[in-house]
Amino acid sequence: MTSNGVIQICVLFAVLLLLVKPLGSYMARVYAGQTVLLGRIVGPLERWIYRVCGVHPEGEMDWKDYARSLLFFHAAGFLLLYLLQRCQAFLPFNPQSLTGVAPALAFNTAVSFMTNTNWQAYAGETTMSYMTQMLGLTVQNFASAASGMAVLAAFIRGLARQQAATIGNYWVDMVRTVLYILLPLSIALSILLVSQGVVQTLAPAVHVTRLQSTVGGMEQAVADQVIPRGPAASQVAIKQIGTNGGGFFNANSAHPLENPTPISNALELLAILLLPAALCYTFGKMVGDTRQGWAIFAAMLLVFIPLLMLCLWSEQAGNPALTGLGIDQMPGEQQPGGNMEGKEARFGIVNSALWAVATTAASNGSVNAMHDSFTPLGGLAPLWLIQLGEVVFGGVGSGLYGMLVFAVIAVFVAGLMVGRTPEYLGKKIEAFEMKMASLVILIPAALILVGTAVALIAKAGLAGISNPGPHGFTEVLYAFSSAANNNGSAFAGLSADSVFYNLSLGLAMLIGRFWVMIPVLAMAGSLAGKKIIPSGPGTLPTHAPLFVVLLAGVVLLVGALTFLPALALGPIAEFMVS
Repeated sequence: MTSNGVIQICVLFAVLLLLVKPLGSYMARVYAGQTVLLGRIVGPLERWIYRVCGVHPEGEMDWKDYARSLLFFHAAGFLLLYLLQRCQAFLPFNPQSLTGVAPALAFNTAVSFMTNTNWQAYAGETTMSYMTQMLGLTVQNFASAASGMAVLAAFIRGLARQQAATIGNYWVDMVRTVLYILLPLSIALSILLVSQGVVQTLAPAVHVTRLQSTVGGMEQAVADQVIPRGPAASQVAIKQIGTNGGGFFNANSAHPLENPTPISNALELLAILLLPAALCYTFGKMVGDTRQGWAIFAAMLLVFIPLLMLCLWSEQAGNPALTGLGIDQMPGEQQPGGNMEGKEARFGIVNSALWAVATTAASNGSVNAMHDSFTPLGGLAPLWLIQLGEVVFGGVGSGLYGMLVFAVIAVFVAGLMVGRTPEYLGKKIEAFEMKMASLVILIPAALILVGTAVALIAKAGLAGISNPGPHGFTEVLYAFSSAANNNGSAFAGLSADSVFYNLSLGLAMLIGRFWVMIPVLAMAGSLAGKKIIPSGPGTLPTHAPLFVVLLAGVVLLVGALTFLPALALGPIAEFMVS
């Protein structure tokens, strides 16, 4: 890796660290219902929404009511998005006169955006009208991100309160998340992206004459080209801020109208990690001990950085088959070196590998390079980050509550080793909490492994694999890992727009999202009702370096024991034979 690459990585993380504390403190005030500067602007709108929707903001919910409200809201969102896709041919803002989306694909897409996954088995510019993109997909980007953050706020309240029957109000948490956090950040990022050339217009696609004609699929000369346009910047902003992922265009963040410059690339990378990192500090503020938030953040970095280094090293080392042919793959003044297959020359290897690791760590799913073209170990790093449960940064809200579940498991393991009842933040961890934590870990893992197995024995599943051997296996494993953990990125070699994959991956996304959220809320309700026990000589300090290492070790150990056999059949086997 060049010195320039090291500087770019260091600058990104330096800016990220500078923003964690102020943004984290601000979000803690938002969820505590305290006065913030934006209240003067959006406060009247917030109160108007409550009146129109019949919400009583002062009324709180127990975990069951909170869960029912969450499920009702997303069921309505799924239905509206499905109908919007099916009927888009008859709706306005459809300059390309696109037809309605097929039923299986519409189901998959509606589930995908409702669950914050944003898996796309379609090309956005040739499938979705502007109306569907704006009113359907962009709105769900806000809703799904806000829902994850709301569940996190409820879980933190469960840890912070004692002998309480409630964990907050779902509708208030949702509204405040959108109005005070997601919307202002998205507006600011949209303006910055437009300044860099990201397109934002309702005008139709443009037909331009090529400088040099080419030959099309029917052996006919093609003299012109269609350049798609649309309201992309507004969707790109919330897809990154809300760790949604997806893309307005088929090439996603590798598209020059979605990510045109190194500056836009840096802004979008920062946006992917910003809220997941800052929420760690929010957690510390809300539980009254910021050291707890920094400990969680440090554990995330302890897992993230080695996997980033693995991906960077593997991609910069290049293709061993080309090295054997005597081809120079070292970086120099005339070439970037390494494995440039599937990567944008505008961004190079460092920014491509950094994006791949960040987008899979943060449950974002957008890509600026094709993961299918990465080297075996370069592709293993983002794949394993997904399989760890999207808890290393993770999706907004969902990543941190997943890591907090691992923290509960870590103190339980520590308690077993010393023969003491485990405690986390003064709350005793008992059988019910461990049962719920087990569900959070086991359900996505089961979806990944069972789904992959079924796809590899079903004719419909095998039909979508475009590469033989271990790489084809990895494509399927990556798809179900991405769906079950609500990431959304893909090894692009898999042909996923089929009834089999649309339905199976859609179900994996649906179960992977809500069968994790519900146990988390159940844990929040149980913990809220407990007393806070003062720490004593035998209490494990959960802000100390020892706990940071223990927590990171538990995350890695669970991920290794669960997925190492499957990884051995895919990227590890491919590496051994390459």
